[in-house]
Amino acid sequence: MAMKKSGLGRGLDSLLADNYIDEKSGDSGIVLLKTMDVEPNKEQARKNFDTEHLAELATSISQHGVLQPIVVRKKDNGFYEIIAGERRWRACKMAGVMEIPAIVKEISDADAAEISLIENLQRENLNPVEEANGYKRLIEEFDLTQEEAANRVGKSRTSVANIMRILRLPAKVLTLVENSSLSYGHARALLPLCEIYEANALFDKAQHVVNASLSVRETEAMVRALLNRDKNPPVEKSKVEVSYYKMLENKVSASVGRRVSIKRNEDGSGKLSLNYSGTEDLEALLTSLCGEEIFADQG
Repeated sequence: MAMKKSGLGRGLDSLLADNYIDEKSGDSGIVLLKTMDVEPNKEQARKNFDTEHLAELATSISQHGVLQPIVVRKKDNGFYEIIAGERRWRACKMAGVMEIPAIVKEISDADAAEISLIENLQRENLNPVEEANGYKRLIEEFDLTQEEAANRVGKSRTSVANIMRILRLPAKVLTLVENSSLSYGHARALLPLCEIYEANALFDKAQHVVNASLSVRETEAMVRALLNRDKNPPVEKSKVEVSYYKMLENKVSASVGRRVSIKRNEDGSGKLSLNYSGTEDLEALLTSLCGEEIFADQG
C-alpha cells in the first residue's frame, strides 16, 4: 500500500538542515554517539558496499576524522537508526573508531524511509539495479509520479524512466548487471528482446554477451539481427507440399529399386539423390537410367 505523500518536496539538503536535538545539552548541534549504538536502515536502497572503497574511506577517517556527521533518529530499542551516512558509519567501524558525529532528528517512520532513499539515490554510487529499484520504491511506497520522484533526487523524469526500464529484464540478467558483468548500456540494449524471448532464453543471450566480451554497440547489432530474424522467420513448407514430395520419393524408390531422396529449395530448384551399394550396383543404376550404350567401347 502506498504511503501518504509527505511534505518532502523541499529537497534533501533543506530537510537535513532542519533543527535537530543535541542528546547531551538539549540544544541544536552535532553529538558524538557510540558507533556500536548506531544501526543501519534495513530498507535503504544500497545492498552492496564496495570493500575497497570502504577501506579507502576508513583510512581517511583514521587520519582526518569524520568530516560530515551522519543523520540518525532514536529508536524505541535505544539504538539510533541511520537516515543518511551509512558508508561513513561502516568505514568508522572498519577503522575501529569508537564514536561518530551525528545529527539526531525526530522524524516519522515514513519520512525517515523517504529521506534515506533520497539520500542514497542522490549521494551514493549505486549500481543501476539498486538505483532503478530505489526509484521504484520511492514511486510505489510514497505514492509519487515519476516526475515527482525525479524532482526529489534532482534528476530529469526521462533519466528516471529510462533506468527503471531495465527492471523489465529477468532477475538472472539483472544479477549480471548487479555484479558488473553487464553494464547499464548492455542492459538497455537487451531490453527489446523481452518482447520475443522467455526469461531463460534471454539470459542465454545475456550470458553470450558476457562470454564473448561484446561491446554495447556489438550487443545492439546482435539484438537487431535477432529481432529481424524473428520478424522474417524461414518460410515453412506446407503439409501438402511435404506429402507430395514424400509420395514422389516413395514411387521413384519402388520403381528403381533403391532409396531416393528429393531436396527442394525455396526457389523451386532442388536435388534428386539415388543411393547405390557398390560399383556393380552403380553400373546397374546408370544402365537403367542411360541404357547399356553408356558403357559401349568408345574406342
